This record gives sequence, C-alpha cells and structure tokens, in this order.
Amino acid sequence: MVPWLSLLVALPLIGAVIVLLIPKSAQADSQIKWFAIIWSLVPLAVASFLWFGLYNPAVSKMQFEETAMWISAINVRYHLGVDGLSMPLVWLTTLLTVLSLYYSSFTIHERIREFFFMFLLLEVGMLGVFVSLDFFLFYVFWELGLVPMYFLIAIWGHKEDRPLYSSIKFFLYTLAGSVFMLLAIIAMYINTSSATTLGTFDFIELAAKKPFANDWTFQTLAFWAIFIAFAIKVPLFPFHTWLPDAHTAAPTAGSVILAGILLKLGTYGIVRVLVPIFPQAFQANATIIGILAAISIVYGALAAMAQTDFKRLIAYSSVNHMGYVILGIAAAVAVGAAKVDDRAIALNGAILQMFNHGVITGALFFIVGMLYERAHTRALAEFGGLGAKIPVYGAILLTATFASLGLPGLAGFISEFMVFRGAFATMSVLSTISVLGIVFGAAMLLWKVIQKVLLGAFDDAKWKEKESHGIHLNDLVRFEAITVAPLIFLMVLIGVYPSVILNTINTLSTAILSAIKF
Repeated sequence: MVPWLSLLVALPLIGAVIVLLIPKSAQADSQIKWFAIIWSLVPLAVASFLWFGLYNPAVSKMQFEETAMWISAINVRYHLGVDGLSMPLVWLTTLLTVLSLYYSSFTIHERIREFFFMFLLLEVGMLGVFVSLDFFLFYVFWELGLVPMYFLIAIWGHKEDRPLYSSIKFFLYTLAGSVFMLLAIIAMYINTSSATTLGTFDFIELAAKKPFANDWTFQTLAFWAIFIAFAIKVPLFPFHTWLPDAHTAAPTAGSVILAGILLKLGTYGIVRVLVPIFPQAFQANATIIGILAAISIVYGALAAMAQTDFKRLIAYSSVNHMGYVILGIAAAVAVGAAKVDDRAIALNGAILQMFNHGVITGALFFIVGMLYERAHTRALAEFGGLGAKIPVYGAILLTATFASLGLPGLAGFISEFMVFRGAFATMSVLSTISVLGIVFGAAMLLWKVIQKVLLGAFDDAKWKEKESHGIHLNDLVRFEAITVAPLIFLMVLIGVYPSVILNTINTLSTAILSAIKF
C-alpha cells in the first residue's frame, strides 16, 4: 500500500531542503520562487487525488491509515490517518500554500531563500497536525509550525506594525497554551498505564479508554488544560488578543495562512481530541464554552466595527466567525433532549465553517494585501469610490465581503445557517444572543468595507497627488486575479452545492456523536 499521508507530509519538507540547496547565482531568487511554487503543486495534487479519487465519504473510520512503532520505550507510534474532519482541511492547506507562494513570488523581494524555506516548513507542520493520530507526534508537528510563522512575521512583517513585538506575542501565547497541553498529555499517558503495560498517546486508544473516567477532578483539569491550548489557537475570547497584532504585522501570505489554516488547528483539536476523549467533561462545561463562543461572536463583530485599519478589521472578523465554530461544537455536545440529527447539523455546520472561513478570510487577506501594495496604506479613511475606479478589484472584494456576511448563495451562509439550526435545539438562549453577531457583522462589513472602500466619491485630487509619489491605483493584474480566482470559485460552489463537502463531513459527525451518551 502506498503511504500516501507520509508522502504528503514529506513532500514540502523535501522541497524546503532543496530550496536551501539551490546554488547562489544571479538567477537563484527566480529559481527558488518557481521551484517552490511548482513543488507545492505536488502536495495539492496528492491531496486532491486522495480526497476526490480514493476517499470513501460513506466510511466514518480513518482512511489511508499508517501505523508503526516509533519510540518503543514509551509506546510512541507513528500513526497517521484522515477522516471527514481532516481530509477537507488537508486539501485546503495545500491549496492555500500554493496560492500564498504564488502571490509571494511577486511581492516578496528580500531574503527569498529563507522565506520560501520557512513557508514550506510551515506546510509540513500544518499537514502533520491534521494527519497525526498519536498525541506525541501531534505535539511535535504542533510545535514545528510555531517557529516558521514566528520568523515570517518577525522578518517579513510590515515594519510600521511592530513585527517583532507581534511575533513574540504570538509565540508566547501559543507556547503557553502548549505547556498546558503537554502536561495534560503526560497525565493521560500515566493514567492509561499500569504495572504491566505502558500508557498510550494514540487518539483512538485514548478515546476508547477515556482517561480519568473515574476521577472527575483530574478529568476536568486535563480537559481545561487542553482546551486552553486550543482556545488560544482559535482564538476564542478572552485568548484572542494576540491575533489582531499578528495579522496586522504579518506579510499578506502569512496572514492568509494564519487565518486560513493555523486558526483551524484549534477547532480541529477540539473536535479531534476533546469531544471523543473527554465527552463527559465537555458536556459538563458546554454551557461555559457556549458563553465564550457567544461573546466571541458579538464582541468580534463590534470590535471589527471599531477598527480604522482594513487588515485589523478582517482580523477581528475572524474572532467573530470562529466563534460560530465553537458554538456549533458546544451545542452538538451539550446535555439536553435534542435529537441526534439536530446535534449532527450543528457539528456539520461547525466543521464546514472551518473550511469556509479559510476560503473566505484567506481571500479577504489577499484582497487587502493587493490594495496595500497599491496605496501603501490600510487606513479606511483614505479610501472611497474604489468600486468605480478599479471595478474588477471591487467586484472581487464585494463577492468575498458578501460571502463573509453570510449572503445566501455563497459559502458563508450555509455553514452559519447549519450552526444556528442545530444550536437552537440545545442552546436556544445563547444562539439567540449570538444572532446579534450576524447583525453586527453584516452592519460592519456593509458600512466599513462596502461603503467606505467601494462606494462614495473618489477623491481625484488626493490620488493625483499620490501618483506624483509613485502610488498608482491600477486594477487587478493577471497574477492577482489568478491568486483569488480559485477562492472565489469555491465560495460560489459551496454556496450553491454544499454537498460537495458535507457528504465528507456528515458521516464523521454522526459517528462522533453516536459514541457519546446524552
């Protein structure tokens, strides 16, 4: 059997090493760029072949599974596999990596070798997290992805936005959460060991053994230790404060990957780890988690509305949109008399929202970056009337904005609808409060983005003066259109035909919930 997942993780690592080995020459930078882009297409092709060619959506168990003993002294296994939760996220990771590298080949002009090396190494960490089924291996990949993103922000970040401060803040927040998770991992390993057998780090075995099932105190402590690590990554209120700084400082491609994939590591971990391994603790604390989700939804929209920086606005909107994911997960697991179908709808919506947020917000960060490359500013007060001045750019921004606010027919609508449809069955009060987030979010996007950026009068005098300083408001060029076109296509496709992804997700969601006693 072909070790598809090992190949998928190894490919970007091999590419990163080759990037370092390309000899220095006058053409080295160009060679590095195009090699990285072309090489990154290979993992995308493999992921596409696995999902659309070999993956069976009717099967809930792990597929393409690989397992081998790695560190026998402590029973660490090299265990990989994908299911309806991880397969779409693996594919999205490879897609956004290709688009980010392609866009960066035209916009990054310093330390080319190091940038593309770090980006490919970051892809290794992200893919490794999504395919790992051993907690030890999961933790290795989790930490591996932290280092490249730190350097991407610190070295290639916008100098006026304190990139070093933002990268350190991002690193310390995530590392602090990782420490809590590491303590819980060790505790679970010890709890599953005995006088004659070693403990386990395996996700599937841990889900079967239910660590601390007879010790409520330790079960709760382990649950919250891991939850905090994932909540920081999401980021969930009140652990979100690193996100706006990191996004604002990061280069465009860094922001795309940060919003599109890295935030999903937290919600992915909650579904992969906490729901099956600690179902009792999750049920007992679902209301608290639902409250935090509702605060994130409403607060994220209001905070975004208060921003004057375009990129910071999109960053805060991520707090709002990721709150929907947490609300859907909490509602699916919460104690109550809801039908399994209602719970499955909520969990399906949450997982679909992970994918949709990566597509929509990834596109929005590309779009903001394109405007910044032209205007050299992200201040919303500097814009107005761009819809008529650069109409292709305006049409793409309008589409992505409508998808973000949940317009029917685009990707954002179906996932948010499913979250609320399922959540009202178990968390009706919190769901009602959270609906305010949709209202505030729509108001924010209509007012701050569409009205202030695209509509209104275009200030010819101001921009003619800027043109004398080399600033030109041209419409999208070919490489920019190629970058965002796949994401716009996905927004429309999922909005019109969501079953293309839901068929993969639904079997997994039903299986997860059927294993929980309500």
